[in-house]
Amino acid sequence: MIRISGVRCRCLYLPDLTLPEGHTVVIGPNGSGKTTFLSLCAGFLLPEQGTIEIDNEPPRNRDVGFVGEFPERLALFSRVRDEIASSLRFSRVPADSIPAQIDAIAQVFGISPLLDRTTRTLSGGEIALVALATALISHPPILILDEFDSHLDWKSAQLVTTTLRSAPVRYRIQSTQNMDLAAKGDYVLYLDEGVVRLQGKPEEVFTALRDSCYFPPSWRFPP
Repeated sequence: MIRISGVRCRCLYLPDLTLPEGHTVVIGPNGSGKTTFLSLCAGFLLPEQGTIEIDNEPPRNRDVGFVGEFPERLALFSRVRDEIASSLRFSRVPADSIPAQIDAIAQVFGISPLLDRTTRTLSGGEIALVALATALISHPPILILDEFDSHLDWKSAQLVTTTLRSAPVRYRIQSTQNMDLAAKGDYVLYLDEGVVRLQGKPEEVFTALRDSCYFPPSWRFPP
């Protein structure tokens, strides 16, 4: 369970919030506090006031995988293979076991042909897939995705969606502008002006947003 109590940080104010295990999707207008919220859950930011606990521990004490909207800015190594291996090496995983783990996760995400390329030669969709493989190779219990799907083409987005369903993470917290994707989450938060205006299961939240631009297009115009 993720428990947030009396948190203030930048524009964000969260007096009392509890998130269950599973896939939580965070939506809302630009400037509503989505990135600040995800950064707090990842431990990148500390609250100016209040507490955040993930299974009774602060985020910085947990192993967290993170992929942002511009993953190329967070890449540490020039070669794809080395970038994917980085979290294992930093965790001091035995060196002789790393190549097989890289090959396995590259196959899952369909990026095996990219392993010997440099990250600067990748498209936006390719670097997003590499970043996701890097985040998941160490099997973190928490995965945080900050609009990382913004630069994925339809085929890559479908691959990622399918793969993430079977990813062994207890908590996936994701912000997105894709309301059809948000509608497939287990739990939805709607942020506006730094506060949670709506929360609950997708059908509960999107019913309240029926007349807004946040209503899923596939619900509005079913096939």
